[in-house]
Amino acid sequence: MRVSPQKARLVLDLIKGRRVEDALNTLAFTKKRVAPTIEKLLRSALENANYLSTEKGTDVDVDNLYVKRAVANDGPRMKRIRPAPMGRAYRYVRRISHIEIALAEKNKNGNGNVATVVGAEKAAAPAKRPAKKSSKKKMAAGKSKKKAVTK
Repeated sequence: MRVSPQKARLVLDLIKGRRVEDALNTLAFTKKRVAPTIEKLLRSALENANYLSTEKGTDVDVDNLYVKRAVANDGPRMKRIRPAPMGRAYRYVRRISHIEIALAEKNKNGNGNVATVVGAEKAAAPAKRPAKKSSKKKMAAGKSKKKAVTK
């Protein structure tokens, strides 16, 4: 989105942690230029969750979804030149932001702390490496041999 990340974060902070319905209402009445774009992104994330629940067979209750994470990161910057007096030129930067929204489902037990991120893949457990043998004994043995040789 062609908006600075700082301005996008102002709107994203309004919807973080809210239920999706409340977040959509908040975005509808926010008077910032980036609000309609974030609303469109939130609706897309909601439709993705709905698709996962119907087509993919994932157990997602769309009514229990809330905005778990909403982030605006820096994108590439466009450097532009503005004419200045006496034939000079001033440089300025047009900022771009990458906006991410992650929805999660509150646990059915009513426990608000435990949530599952919609569409997240479960990562395989990393394989454990074998423990390395202590190299101090090897170094101590190597030093004593060198001392014996030099004498």
